[in-house]
Amino acid sequence: MYRAIDSFPRWRSYFYFITLIFFLAWLVKNVFIAVIIETFAEIRVQFQQMWGSRSSTTSTATTQMFHEDAAGGWQLVAVDVNKPQGRAPACLQKMMRSSVFHMFILSMVAVDVIVAASNYYKGENFKRQYDEFYLAEVAFTVLFDLEALLKIWCLGFTGYISSSLHKFELLLVVGTTLHIYPDLYHSQFTYFQVLRVVRLIKISPALEDFVYKIFGPGKKLGSLVVFTASLLIVMSAISLQMFCFVEELDRFTTFPRAFMSMFQILTQEGWVDVMDQTLNAVGHMWAPVVAIYFILYHLFATLILLSLFVAVILDNLELDEDLKKLKQLKQSEANADTKEKLPLRLRIFEKFPNRPQMVKISKLPSDFTVPKIRESFMKQFIDRQQQDTSCLLRRLPSASSSSCDHSKRSAIEENKYIDLKLRKSVFSIRARNLLEKETAINKILRACTRQRMLSGSFEGQPAKERSILSVQHHIRQERRSLRHGSNSQRISRGKSLETLTQDHSNTVRYRNAQREDSEIKMIQEKKEQAEMKRKVQEEELRENHPYFDKPLFIVGREHRFRNFCRVVVRARFNASKTDPVTGAVKNTKYHQLYDLLGLVTYLDWVMIIVTICSCISMMFESPFRRVMHAPTLQIAEYVFVIFMSIELNLKIMADGLFFTPTAVIRDFGGVMDIFIYLVSLIFLCWMPQNVPAKSGAQLLMVLRCLRPLRIFKLVPQMRKVVRELFSGFKEIFLVSILLLTLMLVFASFGVQLFAGKLAKCNDPHIISREDCHGIFRINVSVSKNLNLKLRPGEKKPGFWVPRVWANPRNFNFDNVGNAMLALFEVLSLKGWVEVRDVIIHRVGPIHGIYIHVFVFLGCMIGLTLFVGVVIANFNENKGTALLTVDQRRWEDLKSRLKIAQPLHLPPRPDNDGFRAKMYDITQHPFFKRTIAVLVLAQSVLLSVKWDAADPVTVPLATMSVVFTFIFVLEVTMKIIAMSPSGFWQSRRNRYDLLVTSLGVIWVILHFALLNAYTYMMGACVIVFRFFSICGKHVTLKMLLLTVVVSMYKSFFIIVGMFLLLLCYAFAGVVLFGTVKYGENINRHANFSSAGKAITVLFRIVTGEDWNKIMHDCMVQPPFCTPDNSTYWKTDCGNYAGALMYFCSFYVIIAYIMLNLLVAIIVENFSLFYSTEEDQLLSYNDLRHFQIIWNMVDDKREGVIPTFRVKFLLRLLRGRLEVDLDKDKLLFKHMCYEMERLHNGGDVTFHDVLSMLSYRSVDIRKSLQLEELLAREQLEYTIEEEVAKQTIRMWLKKCLKRIRAKQQQSCSIIHSLRESQQQELSRFLNPPSIETTQPSEDMNAINQDNSAQPETSSQQQLLSPTLSDRGGYRQDTGDAGRHCPQRKIGQWRLPSAPKPISHSVSSVNLRFGGRSTVKSVACKMNPMSDAASCGSEVKKWWTRQLTVESDESGEDLLDI
Repeated sequence: MYRAIDSFPRWRSYFYFITLIFFLAWLVKNVFIAVIIETFAEIRVQFQQMWGSRSSTTSTATTQMFHEDAAGGWQLVAVDVNKPQGRAPACLQKMMRSSVFHMFILSMVAVDVIVAASNYYKGENFKRQYDEFYLAEVAFTVLFDLEALLKIWCLGFTGYISSSLHKFELLLVVGTTLHIYPDLYHSQFTYFQVLRVVRLIKISPALEDFVYKIFGPGKKLGSLVVFTASLLIVMSAISLQMFCFVEELDRFTTFPRAFMSMFQILTQEGWVDVMDQTLNAVGHMWAPVVAIYFILYHLFATLILLSLFVAVILDNLELDEDLKKLKQLKQSEANADTKEKLPLRLRIFEKFPNRPQMVKISKLPSDFTVPKIRESFMKQFIDRQQQDTSCLLRRLPSASSSSCDHSKRSAIEENKYIDLKLRKSVFSIRARNLLEKETAINKILRACTRQRMLSGSFEGQPAKERSILSVQHHIRQERRSLRHGSNSQRISRGKSLETLTQDHSNTVRYRNAQREDSEIKMIQEKKEQAEMKRKVQEEELRENHPYFDKPLFIVGREHRFRNFCRVVVRARFNASKTDPVTGAVKNTKYHQLYDLLGLVTYLDWVMIIVTICSCISMMFESPFRRVMHAPTLQIAEYVFVIFMSIELNLKIMADGLFFTPTAVIRDFGGVMDIFIYLVSLIFLCWMPQNVPAKSGAQLLMVLRCLRPLRIFKLVPQMRKVVRELFSGFKEIFLVSILLLTLMLVFASFGVQLFAGKLAKCNDPHIISREDCHGIFRINVSVSKNLNLKLRPGEKKPGFWVPRVWANPRNFNFDNVGNAMLALFEVLSLKGWVEVRDVIIHRVGPIHGIYIHVFVFLGCMIGLTLFVGVVIANFNENKGTALLTVDQRRWEDLKSRLKIAQPLHLPPRPDNDGFRAKMYDITQHPFFKRTIAVLVLAQSVLLSVKWDAADPVTVPLATMSVVFTFIFVLEVTMKIIAMSPSGFWQSRRNRYDLLVTSLGVIWVILHFALLNAYTYMMGACVIVFRFFSICGKHVTLKMLLLTVVVSMYKSFFIIVGMFLLLLCYAFAGVVLFGTVKYGENINRHANFSSAGKAITVLFRIVTGEDWNKIMHDCMVQPPFCTPDNSTYWKTDCGNYAGALMYFCSFYVIIAYIMLNLLVAIIVENFSLFYSTEEDQLLSYNDLRHFQIIWNMVDDKREGVIPTFRVKFLLRLLRGRLEVDLDKDKLLFKHMCYEMERLHNGGDVTFHDVLSMLSYRSVDIRKSLQLEELLAREQLEYTIEEEVAKQTIRMWLKKCLKRIRAKQQQSCSIIHSLRESQQQELSRFLNPPSIETTQPSEDMNAINQDNSAQPETSSQQQLLSPTLSDRGGYRQDTGDAGRHCPQRKIGQWRLPSAPKPISHSVSSVNLRFGGRSTVKSVACKMNPMSDAASCGSEVKKWWTRQLTVESDESGEDLLDI
């Protein structure tokens, strides 16, 4: 990159290399880890038998056996295998098993470790054999030998050797005993001495459990280590046979050299040097083959093999499914307990006596003195009085109907628990018989269905795959029938064995489900009670302590100024507009911008802008332009302090400082805010003019660099990032202890073996230290590869330097501190090749094993352990660590559905014209594959350099022009086929149009200018075109979505990483801004300004020579010029500051922050990594739903009316199909759920898809506790409402039938009476008889009554209740009015015998009466209809209870 900066514009080099590192090294490379982890999780079940089941962390010395108790039962009893079996006295056995003895031994081990770590190099003339460290080692060895003998005497040799821990102790005893022999002291037996530190793991139970969890199941990790070693041996042997004959190549001459070279490639340190040397040695002919060989091995070793270690560690950290469910319940209970307790800063008020605020009632007409009354009581009384007054006003005719709604709601909420208990009791009393009948009917129907299947009644029908919606619906119904049918399990006489077995399994399933329900409800009630208790505690403190919830104990709780401060502090942008009718949230056009504005309050937005401006001002500071001497830079400092003072004052007045529920200092973020403010205020008031190096003023300037961390507190998502970092601090701390233990073991070994042996004279011709004196001439060369031809007698340029006997510049093993620093650098895989070469050259080839073993353990296990723990903590913080497999799949499905969008593909034109043909051509798979091949062919053109001076470039550009015209033709065909508006709907089409437009512009500029810039633009267009191919293949699209979604979700982590980098950059300018140039601190990489410091730190994030930069910043006199007056006048570094600065930065960024990116990529990869065998929705299901949605949503608006959901559900096929013949009730439930969602309003794409996803899974297995409770309550409500709607529809149709029959019968009687009247008037006409015709008023009444059923059909009838009796009688009475009426006292003559088909008129005989009665015929017809309706009701209830489809009930489904 630095060479590119010198050759090209600076911005181009930075942009290219930074994006290259971000995408390839941080995102794409980590996708391999995600792939390996998911693949390993898949094959875990297949290898479960080979790995063995996970065992608990209990000691292997304890077993459990069955013993019979006194009552005759059996119980598990723990039997200790370590029961004393030796011949030692009882007092010694008791002492050996006591905790005091164990603590004494562990304390002696700790002292031994401290003594061993205190060893250091004392010089060549010091006698090392019998120094104080040797005598201490002899004493400790004798002590631990006596401990082992005592345990063998007390336990017996068999009992002692049965424990794995005792085996390890015995091995250490034998090894250290041999180590104290003088000839073997400071030899390879030193390993046994330094390994004693491993025994200290027993001190911490958490550390012991963590170590057992990682290394306990050693089959997987051990097998992987063996596989890695075997791979190294095989590849070393192959490389030896391939390159041993190559001259001038000494890396593969022997097997050890070949092994070291292949191991170096495995660790990625200097592997390019190995490949380059081999390529230069083999020649140009075999160079491509050799390059491919090394690259493939490097990719396999770094991308797959290391990812396997991460996958194995994550698998070891994984819990069993049952244990996950148990921990979910325990965690919910723990959360409920924590919610119940108030913070300690609030519980301090409980230590003070209660002093409730009292009020005195005055102006009472009484002679008695009234005592003071609590103010809260008086307020409550006044509030109740006002509520009662409002309720009384509501009873008046002029009062509003909604004046007392609020009081009613509060009363209902207060009595919610009692109301629920009463409902449950009433329901249980009334519904017991109904549940028993329903269970019996269910059993009969299941038996009939089973008999039909066994008898082969379904033969001849094609086998059809059952949809997952139907399967899950029947699972729900079966589970409910088991619960309701628990009482019927009592009768078991006369049943077969198979039936009894089935009933027993059903009973067990019912009991398990009942137990789960009780546990979930218990936890929910416990949470509600905890929240209620916490509120009660706060109310009691608020009532009994007048200073509670008072900011600074001065401002009142309801003071106007405090309310004003609250309004200012909590004011934020709210763009979520709801529909007043449906209550649904309206989607605005710029909802993403509105969500961003509403992310924080207005006050926080102001402070974010002020903080960013202040950080920008700090970017211009440098050792040569300091804020103390630059007035323009002081403006931002004053503005920041003033605004932060206003902010803190407003927040303290609104929420309090410390002793209030919502205090400013209630967490670490509040402490950090106050700390940053105080540092900024002190610096602004002090403004020191002279800042000496390593002084308090310089420390204050370094603390001032923490200002960008304010954004962590102001942005909620940034606080979440910090919480994710620090919430898993326990496991990260345990991993750090393990790595420090590993480093301490190897550091102690290195001190005892290599102390003083790595020093060498700087004159390569001097070997002994005695001869290393005087001066010698050293030559200077410009480059390693530049060989200058010298004239005869001419010497190379050089200068004279003194001879010095010294250690290597960057590391040594003279004491434990320097040794651990060197091993920490090696642990980062930086500089370990140099350490290896120095040890082999100056101590011996056999000691090269030391550094290889440490690198293998530290890299393969230590660093991957860091990655695994960070990923596990990330999953635990997100709540996915304790999820079962089904729950994790459900969470992945929900996240995947949020990303899914409707297909932006317009429908095919209706006619078969030119557009339809174009549509068929562009949508054909062959056309798409051809375009993909053309894109790849155009990309191949970039394999040759496009140089304006090269004649080959012109034909390549011409071919690219031809490809561009083909892509223009493709876009034109799609626009014709889809229309311009339809083409613009797809984002992929927009991208293709953009790239094609750029291609057309390039073609014009290319033929017009024909220079280097046009060639560069053409290459960029080809690169942009290449990215379009990723969306045309399922696997490539999945990986691309993984990277894109990971970038989106890791945005705040990347921002947090940049803020940390900015803080370190500001601090680096203060600490190392004037350090002299060294090996890696040069004109490109230095800390002279904040911009260059950011570049250096970004380089350190990648791990590139960070240790060398650290050593350059550690330079001390006499290699630099000190200055005690000001730090900007010296070119010396800061040893302690550089050590803390670079090590902390590398650990936080490289070991934690970057591993969070890995965790996010692993999580997002699991979203898109699904197979067709998954029981949840697959890609084909989603694609099918998108196609059906496009058919229904013809306007491509993303929303459809509710009534169209029915058509959409009927169009679904495959696993989402709903069979109306079998699952009619499920169809009703789904339709009503969509109607209920937005109160009948339009539904979106994600609404329907979410409903289908819930219906397609087993909610008992996939949903978590809170979500499960909410979903079950929703489904119960939907079932009740659908049942009520069905009853209403059925009653409505029954009434229609009754009224139709009444109208028909009454019309027949009326016609008979008319015909009879006509006949009588013709043949009989006595004077006392008067025939009359129906009057016009009567006809009008009949017409009104005839129109009444039509109006009643439009009404929504409710389910029959007691209040509906009057209405029913009125309806029947109105129906009876259709019949002719006669007055009392009238008589009717018998009708003449006429055919029934004749029309007979009725005759009304007047006899002085006025009352009318209904005819007998009209009375009898409703009774017969009621009897038929009763049988229909019975049949209908049978169909509804059995949840079976009825072919004759098509009218019950209103579509």
